[in-house]
Amino acid sequence: MVSNPDYDLCIIGGGINGAGIARDAAGRGLSVLLVEAGDLASATSSASTKLIHGGLRYLEYFEFGLVRESLCERKILLQAAPHMVRVMEFVLPHDEGQRPVWMIRLGLFLYDHLAGRKKLAGSKAIDLKAHEYGKVLDDKYAKGFVYSDCQTNDARLVVLNALDAQERGAEILTHTACTKLRCDGDHWNISLRDLAAGQEWDVRASMVINAAGPWVRGVLEASDLVHGDGLPNVRLVKGSHIVVPRRYDGAQAYIIQQKDKRIVFVIPYEDDFTLIGTTEEDFEGDPIGAQISQDEVEYLCAAYNDAFRGQVTPGDIVCSYSGVRPLFDDGKENATSSSRGYKLYRHKDMQAPMISVFGGKLTTYRHLAEEAVSKILKMAGKPGAAWSAPHSLPGGDIDDYAEFISEQKARYPWIPKELLRRYGRAYGTRMARFLDGANSLDDLGAHYGDGIYEAEVVYLVRYEWAREVEDILWRRSKLGLHVSPKTIKNLSQALATLTEEVKSDDAKLAGD
Repeated sequence: MVSNPDYDLCIIGGGINGAGIARDAAGRGLSVLLVEAGDLASATSSASTKLIHGGLRYLEYFEFGLVRESLCERKILLQAAPHMVRVMEFVLPHDEGQRPVWMIRLGLFLYDHLAGRKKLAGSKAIDLKAHEYGKVLDDKYAKGFVYSDCQTNDARLVVLNALDAQERGAEILTHTACTKLRCDGDHWNISLRDLAAGQEWDVRASMVINAAGPWVRGVLEASDLVHGDGLPNVRLVKGSHIVVPRRYDGAQAYIIQQKDKRIVFVIPYEDDFTLIGTTEEDFEGDPIGAQISQDEVEYLCAAYNDAFRGQVTPGDIVCSYSGVRPLFDDGKENATSSSRGYKLYRHKDMQAPMISVFGGKLTTYRHLAEEAVSKILKMAGKPGAAWSAPHSLPGGDIDDYAEFISEQKARYPWIPKELLRRYGRAYGTRMARFLDGANSLDDLGAHYGDGIYEAEVVYLVRYEWAREVEDILWRRSKLGLHVSPKTIKNLSQALATLTEEVKSDDAKLAGD
C-alpha cells in the first residue's frame, strides 16, 4: 500500500526510462509514485549488451542526432557514475566483403567529433597482423580500427536511478501492477494491485507517464485508451546474448560485422567470461517469456567462429539471456534498420496530462526522462527547470575512481582485494553504508559463501528493493555467474528471515 493517496505524477514501469523519469521528476519537487509489476529492471533493462555507447552503426542510417545525443549522454554518465560506467576499447576488424575502409574511417571520424571527448581516446587504425589485438582473430583480418565506448551494469543503473528518486521523495512500489487508468476531469484515478499480497487499491495523480516498455500499448489497451491521432505502434524486437568462459586475455572488446549487415559484440564480462551478442528478430507474444532460440544460438556461435581463431560451441554456453526491445515502429522493413530513437506521445484528448513513451535506449534514458518531465509539466502549465545532468547518481560522488579504490584499501585493509573491487564497482561511496563500523569480515555477519555476507544482503533488501535470490544474484549483481549451488541454497534459506527482520526494524524506526 502507498503512504499517500494523491500524487503529482504516477509513472508506470520500473525499467530504465521509468526509473530515470521518477528521479528527474522527484528532483523537480513533484510528489512521485512509480509502480512496477515485477522487480526493477526485470525485463528489457536487464537484457541489454551492457553498453553506454553512441551507436556507431546508427551513422550508417543517417541518425546523426541520435548518435550525438548518445555520445553527450555517455559523457554525462561517465561523470555521474564513474564506479559503474567504465571506458573500454573496441576493436573493429575490417572485412573486405563488408563496409569499405573509407566508410569506416568517415564513421569513426564523425563518432570522434560529434561530441567532445576528454576521458576517451580517439579512434585509430591498427595492423592486426602486428598488433596484439589481432592475435586472437582469424588470419583473414589484416586491417582494423580501435575506438572507445563504455560498459556498465544495466540493471544496477536502473536501481541507482530509483534509489536517487526515492531519496528525493519518490515512492517506489515493485511487484505492483497498474490494472486501470481512468481520467476524471483534471486528474487520474489509478487502480493498483499488489501481486504478492493480492491487495487492490486506488490512488489519484494529476499526471501520468506510461513507461511500460514492451507493455506500453498493453497499459493503454487495458484502460481503453488506444485512440487519438498519431498513436504510435511498438515494434517488439528480441535480442539474445550468450555467455561463455573467457576466450582471450585483455580488456578489449570486439565488434564483428556480419553478412546480413548486423554487428555482434564480443566483450570481456564479469572477469571470467565473454559476452557475445546480440541478435535482432521480430517478436510476438508475452515479452516476459522471451528465450533464446536454437537459431540465435547458432547465429552467435557462427559469428564468433567466423572471426576468431578459437571456436565456440553451444556446449560452451554458461548462460544466455533474451530481452524484448520496444522500438518505436518507424515502418522500416527490418529490425536492424529500425530507429533506436524514441517518441513521447502526448494524449491530447485527455483533460489530465498523460504521456506514453515509445522506444528509447539505455544510453539516452536521462535525456528522455528530462524531456518527458519537461513536456508533461508544460502540458500541466507548471514550471520546473531541468537539473539532473551535473548531478551524480548514488555512490558516484567520486572524482578519480583509481584514487577512490586506493583510499578504500587503506580504510578497509581487512577486505580481500577482489571483494573490495566488487564493492567499489557496485556501490561506489555507498559501500560505507554497510561497511562502516566493521573491523573484520566477521563483523559483516553471516557468510553465505563466495564473498556474500549478511551486511551486503541486508543493505540490498533495505535500500534496493531486493526480495528474491534472483534479484540479488542476477540484477543487483551478476554473482549468479560465480557462486556455487551451496551458496545459493544458503542465501535462499536466509533471505526470508532477513527480509522480515528488515521490515520489523524499519517499522520500529518509523514508529519512533
